[in-house]
Amino acid sequence: MDDKRYTLKVGELIMLPSGVYHQNEVVSRPEARFIGIHFDFFNELTIQTEADMVVNEETIQLHKFATEACAEGMTPLSATPVYSPSSAAVQLMEQLVHEFTMRPPGYELICKALMLQLLTHLLRSPYLNSSRHVSVHGDKLRELMKQIEDAPSEPWTNTGIAKQMNLSIDHTAKLFKQMVGMPPNEYIQSIRLREARKLLRETDCSIELVGIQSGYPDIHYFSRTFRKHEGISPREYRKLSRML
Repeated sequence: MDDKRYTLKVGELIMLPSGVYHQNEVVSRPEARFIGIHFDFFNELTIQTEADMVVNEETIQLHKFATEACAEGMTPLSATPVYSPSSAAVQLMEQLVHEFTMRPPGYELICKALMLQLLTHLLRSPYLNSSRHVSVHGDKLRELMKQIEDAPSEPWTNTGIAKQMNLSIDHTAKLFKQMVGMPPNEYIQSIRLREARKLLRETDCSIELVGIQSGYPDIHYFSRTFRKHEGISPREYRKLSRML
């Protein structure tokens, strides 16, 4: 980008401003998976298909480039394009993709609200990651979060997490809130629902088995929880995701 090469590691994010020449190359093996969002924050463009975002280099129309969303008093995201987003930021991106894919009533407003939260997380990341604000328990907490993501079906509880951290439940919740943007129980719920959505989209497992593998051994509780957060039942979600 701009004649400079950036190498991204797993979990990193790059901000590609509108109107900037760039080329992406996947060099990892055996594969790489991405979450990508093209976002017109000020509703300047009419995007119907992927082709609407591709620029004809022979007839460049500068007025059709979207404007970067910036916050007064904060450095634009494009100034330092590579970020290590928090788990909360990654979840916001996943929610964005989910809303735009499913397009329930009011999805455009929800997408803009989620994008505003995501921008705030990224703009604040240099401040939150400074040495003054990194907890001495940060590495241990990040490892614990990875364990939850790798094994969402385990019986994770606030008490168990606090015990692993060797801290009080209140202190652990405070650290979680500071680093992730949500308390432990909400984080666990979000990871389990993310796993459930993935299994519903990508496998033919029964709804009961999806629930068990996601951390919901009671199929009725799983169905109620899924509907509460996603607006539709697991079965309806699977059918709709495959239609789209």
